[in-house]
Parts: sequence; structure tokens; C-alpha cells
Amino acid sequence: MKQIPLFILLACLSFAVRAQNTIVTGTITDAQTNQPLPFVSVSFPGTSIGVKSDNDGKYRLESGKTYTQLNFSFVGYKSIVRTIIAYKEQVINVKLHSDVQTLQAVTIKSGKKKRYRNKDNPAVELIRKVIAHKDSNRMQSYNYTEYQQYEKLQFAFINVSDKFFKNKLTHNYKFLYDSRDTTDLPGKSLLPVYQEEKITQTYYRKNPPKTKTIVLGEKKANVVTFVDEEGVNTYLNRMYNEIDIYSNNIFLMTNMFLSPICDEAPTFYKFFITDTIEVNHQKLVELSFTPRNGNDMLFEGLIFVTLDGKYAVQKASLSINKNINLNWVKGMQADLDYEQNPDGRYHLAKSTTKASFGVQKNRDKGIFGERTISYMHYLVNVPRPDSVYAGPNIVIQDKAMNRNDQFWVTSRGRDTLTTVEANAYKNIDSLQTIPSFKRMMATINLFAVGFAQAGPVEIGPIGTFYSFNPVERSRIKFALRTTDTFSTRWYLETYGAYGFGDRQFKYLASAAYSLNNKSIYKFPNDYIKVSSQYEIKIPGENLAFEQPDQFYSSFTRGVNNKFLYNQYYKVDYVKEFASHFSWSLEFKNWEQTPAGSLYFNNTANGIPHSVPDIITSGFEVGLRYAPHEQIVQGKLYRIIIPSKYPVFNFDYQQNIKGLFGGQYSYQNIYGRFDKRFYLSQLGYADLTLEGSYLFGQVPFPLLDIHQANQTYAFDLDSYNLMNFLEFVSDHYADAKLDYNLNGFILNKVPLIKKLKWREILSFKVLYGGLRDENNPALNPSLLQFPAGPNGAPQTFTLGSKPYMEGGIGIGNIFKIFRVDFIERFNYLNNPNVSRYGVRASAWFDF
Repeated sequence: MKQIPLFILLACLSFAVRAQNTIVTGTITDAQTNQPLPFVSVSFPGTSIGVKSDNDGKYRLESGKTYTQLNFSFVGYKSIVRTIIAYKEQVINVKLHSDVQTLQAVTIKSGKKKRYRNKDNPAVELIRKVIAHKDSNRMQSYNYTEYQQYEKLQFAFINVSDKFFKNKLTHNYKFLYDSRDTTDLPGKSLLPVYQEEKITQTYYRKNPPKTKTIVLGEKKANVVTFVDEEGVNTYLNRMYNEIDIYSNNIFLMTNMFLSPICDEAPTFYKFFITDTIEVNHQKLVELSFTPRNGNDMLFEGLIFVTLDGKYAVQKASLSINKNINLNWVKGMQADLDYEQNPDGRYHLAKSTTKASFGVQKNRDKGIFGERTISYMHYLVNVPRPDSVYAGPNIVIQDKAMNRNDQFWVTSRGRDTLTTVEANAYKNIDSLQTIPSFKRMMATINLFAVGFAQAGPVEIGPIGTFYSFNPVERSRIKFALRTTDTFSTRWYLETYGAYGFGDRQFKYLASAAYSLNNKSIYKFPNDYIKVSSQYEIKIPGENLAFEQPDQFYSSFTRGVNNKFLYNQYYKVDYVKEFASHFSWSLEFKNWEQTPAGSLYFNNTANGIPHSVPDIITSGFEVGLRYAPHEQIVQGKLYRIIIPSKYPVFNFDYQQNIKGLFGGQYSYQNIYGRFDKRFYLSQLGYADLTLEGSYLFGQVPFPLLDIHQANQTYAFDLDSYNLMNFLEFVSDHYADAKLDYNLNGFILNKVPLIKKLKWREILSFKVLYGGLRDENNPALNPSLLQFPAGPNGAPQTFTLGSKPYMEGGIGIGNIFKIFRVDFIERFNYLNNPNVSRYGVRASAWFDF
């Protein structure tokens, strides 16, 4: 007997599995106008299994049970029932006929037959009543509220091919393939890679306002281990933020969506009364809604409204339009269920948010994420002693991370884990022990983050191992640092670099001691660090997006040949608190030596003198406060998750002449304010205000050298058309505004809106000046400003006019790139200046 080829057997099995489900798709249209009908109810008769047709009248319904009929119903049309074949994929297109009597009875007409209007629209009149009663239906209307909350957050790969597990490198992972979930997303298999559960107890007090959350239990499993687990957890929870439908704006997928019951909802949404039902003797109206512009950050779906005079939301289903200007998200669905309180009002009892992600929306592979939140033991207007509300807003119980299985079984309440979910913790933990998986994660770590793990040390970042500049020409570098595998107290870091042009060796040697027995690369910091460094740097270069010796930063525009050799000896103490207030204290001995075409000259006594170096020694105190800040800790930098809360920075610097060779006594104060303003459908704006004042007489390298950018990359914190070392000040104030309209205008332009570009406006203004005591033209003993080969000045001070530049940009090009056209508005007569420039940057965002 011949053996059946494996691929034929697999194909047959695949077909057999797929055939177990009844899958019905089709299009529903008006029998008279042939126009597609949205929001038609399609269901299996006698069951609660059903869907609504989309804006194009299309529907898809799937079930693994034996159903032979399908019901189609829509207010204003005659319902019909069609026969279907169980366990078969089929297409059923339907034409619905108007029901004149029903139309006259409820005075509702199809939105496709007549132009939609808010005026005299009963659906709009109803939603206005819901809006008017929002405040009384929110939790905040009570003086006291308390509840227990259960959260479950999961991520899984969709439809991972069985061929992946037959590979020599991955055949040891087959136990994961056998643990796939085929129930949560019909027609697709899910391979869990991240799972988190949390139980909390929350106490709310209206006056004085206080919300306190106690974490009773938390557990998680994560396949990806080379990134900041806590930070990733924070980011994922922010993506799947808790939904308050009574809020004007709902934050999901790092974007601000407009709630369907926001104050201006009738301006942005269309509403239809599509059904009336009765649940637990309560009459409800089913309101369907759809965005007026499918590209905007708006929902579509259903809300069920009570008719008891409170006009509360009893249930809601929110999804997104297929044309929405949202990256990487193939589909999203949020379901909200409410329960009635003793006083007749409703509270949110459960919310489930599901989303699938992928590079291409029409592919059946990608990532699936789901967050479920259940609210239990809900009590209202039960005051507690002041001691209950006292203390931090978030408290983690000592045993929260080590709860036993019985605790979780009891605490989940109505929510239970499926077999696949229950096995996810064990499977992911087992995966971490497989040598081939460890090697694969190390390889991903190398290319994604730039560090290679080598026992108790990591080597990198590899992007800095080769670069070039006009002084060093070609430069090679090797760097490494210890990890918490080496010690949870001591952290050592070093690198060596060599420039073939200047033939000089550069280095860093540092040792840090953690006072809280935590990694110095994780929040909150509490450490002492001693370091010595010799490095070359461009005066005024401080690009926020990179290290200065990254390979791609070697490519610059214009004349760029003025450098400084910097020799540092530093002692730092850093202390961060859970409230995200931090303070730091630094001692620094700093020697600067000119390099390239930069020189240190003065004209004391009318005779030019060459000065070999500048040495300063002093202390600096830094204060920072970032309320409600959320971060993702990278290998080199912290990524701040943007939010509406401000960030404050203040620094004071005191340098002392004669201390370890210090040549100058002076003081400097510096302040900075950062805030993002969310403007709902009009996008968001990032504002930065900063200023500094220097007390004392100093040479120009110690002045504020304004932050310029001569690369081709756009930098938010730098002046992108200013040259390095072009302007210096001893006092200044500036403002930077970056306004992203999030496609609000381009979403409405025919053809262009298909590109899903997002418009951006930017503006930067700098006021500054130099007192006479620091002006080398009036003080020959000071170092003279740099000049060109012909003696023409190349470094300037700001006069009565501020420096200004502004730009118009297009973001979300190919979902990643941003390109800005920038204009410099003044000081155009300075040498080597460009009035216009094009700058680009890349960023992953939804």
C-alpha cells in the first residue's frame, strides 16, 4: 500500500478542520435602490450569535454548531430568513424590502434613501439626552466608590505555520504548537507569547479627591526577555487603556479617539436607531453609529441606551472603520457591559478590548492582543476611614508577586482561564530554558537593541563601533559593560576608541554602586557612580535621537570642523522616587582642549596668546519632577511614553576657581518645562520651554552654546538650520512647538487620504544675549570667538531679534517616516547658512 505524501495529508487535515465551522458571508442591499445597508442584524434564529453588516453592507458569520437558518432584520425593512448548509463556507447575498407600516410606526427611514441630517433626527435627539446625562452616570458622581478589579492582558502570534516548528532550530518548540488556541479568534490559531494577570482593590473618594489602588496579586509570562519587562508591560497596558465611554476622548493604541457620546458627537458621527429590546424588564434602544469621515480617529458600532430617564449606557460595542488612519492595526473591537447599582444607575462591569496587528491588513498572520477587565464587589457611597485613602496612590502588597494558584482561582471571579491560557505560564517559562531559544533571543537582541550578551557582560552598542568625522577621520571603538548577572550592586562600564586622523586614544572607565540593589538601568535609580572619560565632541551638539558616535551621525551638512577634546573626572549620585521626583548631585572636573580648526586665543595686552586648555571644577544639583510618568527603559536611553502630564527640570551649577585646577568661578541656573497637549480630533502639540542664566565671567566654551543640528535628521530639541557653534549666550529663553494634526486635514482630501499621511507644523524661537563682561570684543583677556580662514567671525551673539525657524512636515510616510521642509527666518547673513532645508526622521507609532 502506497504511503500518502505528508503535504497531502496536512492539506486534508487542514480542510477537515476548516470544514467543521459554518461560515456565511455576503452583502445586504436595499431591494429598491441597490444601495448597501449598514447595521443590519444577521443572526442564527433563536440564539444570541450574530453580527451587524458594515458600512458596505458586508457581513461574515461563523459558528461551529449545527445551524441551518440565518435571519436578517433591520428597522424599516421586512425581516427574512434564509436556509444555509451547516459546516460549509457559503455566500448569501440578500436584498431587503422596505416595510412601509414599520416606517410609519417608528418614523425612521433608511439613511441611504435620504441625505443624513441631524435636524429632526430621533437618533440624534436621543444621543443628545445621553450626553446631557453623562456626568450623573459616571463613577465620579458618587461621593465614594470601591471595587475589586481583575485584569488579563494577552498577546499571541496568529496562524504560525507548522513548518516553523519543523525547522532544525525550532523543532524543540513543538510543545508550543500543540498548545495553540483556536477558540478566541474564530478561524485562526493563536500562539501565546505574553500573558499578564492582575488583581487590584480600588478606593475612590470625591472630596477631597483621592483614588487609591492596592495591587493584591500580579503574575506574568513574557517570551521576549531582552527588553525592559516592566516598561513593555506599561506600554502594552497604555495601548489597551481602560475605556471610559463617558469621557470625551478615549485613549487607545497611543491615539486619542473621540467617544461616540462626547459633547460634540453629532458633529463627527452619524447615529441610527436600529432596534429596541428589553433586558431584565428594562427597555433599551439600540443606537448604531458610524464616523462621518472614515479616516478620522473615530469608532463605529452600537450602544444600548436605557429609557428610564437616566439615559445611561447599558452596553456598548466599539470597532474601527477599515479606512481609519491608524497604523499596523488590522482590526479592533471593544465590548463594554454595565450592571445596575441599587440606586438604578449603571457601572461598568466588564470590558474586553481585542485587536489584531500586522504589516499588511489583508494577510492572515500577525499579532493578536486582548485585554479583559472585570469589576467585582462594587460598592457606592460607603465611606472608609481616612487611613484607607492615605499614602501613595498605588500600593503593591508584599505577597502580590507570589500568590498561589488557589488565590487566582478565587480572585478571578466570573473569569476563568482556558486550558491554553492556563498552560501559557508553564510553556513560556519552559521556553526560556531551551538553549536554542536563548541563542535566538541573543541574536535578536544584537540586531534590535545593539548589544551582544557574553555571560555577565554585554558588548555594544555595535552602531558606534565604526564612525568618521573631519578630525578623527575613521574611528573604531569597542565597548562593554556588566549586567546584573555579574552583580546587582556593582555595575562597570568601559570603552576604548581610536581615531586614525588625530591618532589619539579615547576611553571611558566607570563604576557604579547600586544602593537599592537594583540595576542602574532600571527605574527607580539610587546609585553612586565614579567615572573618567576622554572623548572628542562638537561644541553645541546634543542630539536627542542618538549617540554622537553612531555611524549614521557621521553624515553631516555644511562646514563641520570645530571640535573639543574633553577630559572628565566625575562623581555622581542619583536618587529617584516612585512619585517620579528625582534629584542628583554631581562633582565634575572638566578639561577642554581645542581640536580641528577650533582654537583658543586671547589678545591680553594687545598681543595674541594661544591658550592650551580650559579647566573647571564644580558641583551641580539637578531636580526633576514628572508626575504620572510612564517609561520604557532601553539599553541606553529611557523612552518616555507621552502623556498629558508636564515634566519639570531645574539645575543649579556652582564652579569654584582653584578647586582641582579650576580656572573660573561662576554659577548657572537652568529650567525646562515639557508638556503634550491633546487636542482630540485636532491632534496633539508638544511644547518645550527652557531658559538659563549664567552668573560670572567665562570664556565662550563655558557659555550656553545653543543646540544646533548639522545632520540630515530632524531633531525636536535642536535648531535644525543652525550651525554648530554659531550662537552663544550667557542668558536665554526659548520655546519649541511641534504640532501634529494627526491627518485631520489630509484625511479629507480625495486620493491623498488613501496615503494616510499626517500633517505636522513646527516652530522654534530663541531669545538670548551676552552681557558686556562676557563679550570678548570688550574684554581682550577672554578667548576670542572662532573666525574663519579669512578672519571673518563664525560665532555670534543674539541681538534684539530672536532666532526663529519653522517647518511644515508630512508624517506617517510608509507608516514610519517623517519629512520636514524647514525655513530659517533670520540671521541669514551669517556664513555657511541655509535658509531652507529638508530633514527626515523615522519613528514607529500607531
